[in-house]
Amino acid sequence: MTNKIINNRREKMKNIVLLVRYTTKSGMRGKFVEAVMASGILDQIRKEKGCVSYNYYEDVEDPDKLLLVEEWESEEDQQKHLEMLKQIKEKYVFDTVVTKR
Repeated sequence: MTNKIINNRREKMKNIVLLVRYTTKSGMRGKFVEAVMASGILDQIRKEKGCVSYNYYEDVEDPDKLLLVEEWESEEDQQKHLEMLKQIKEKYVFDTVVTKR
């Protein structure tokens, strides 16, 4: 009985992890990163309800690719966040691929 309760709690406590692969327009990765940093949006996002972590990583082999690793307490929290970077992404990003873990 105790194992069942523990397993149910684990199921309820699973965080949502997204791997977001960005391909920027040719030569625009640096400008995209600059725009994100200058906007202060990372601090805002990291303070959003349910945000556990939100970090960008640069691809060392392809100068037009970035990886964003997002971790959220729930899918609902993550969905509320989706519109935040829309304007910046439209200006600099060519393609986005999202993988849920």
